[in-house]
Amino acid sequence: MNLVELTERLHAIRDHNDWRQFHSPKNLAMAASVEMAELVEIFQWLTEDQSRQLPADKLAHAGQEVGDIVLYLLLLCSELGLDMDAVVRSKLADSERRFGQ
Repeated sequence: MNLVELTERLHAIRDHNDWRQFHSPKNLAMAASVEMAELVEIFQWLTEDQSRQLPADKLAHAGQEVGDIVLYLLLLCSELGLDMDAVVRSKLADSERRFGQ
């Protein structure tokens, strides 16, 4: 996954639609949270086993929501001047140190 390319494509969509005015860090964080809630809703009331064996339509829906979340997080990183690859790698290394591998 080329995060730079994805971010550039997102910026092209944003700029074409004049959405930058709405893409404050606050708004992007809230939008990512809303998309996460939509992902959680797919699993609401399912058993553990059911959550691991989603029907094809629900699995596709979950994938769409995951995509939405990642794209909003890419935009958030861009607005904050964060390198998503670097922050994810840093957090993973921290988890490896803390919890072992």
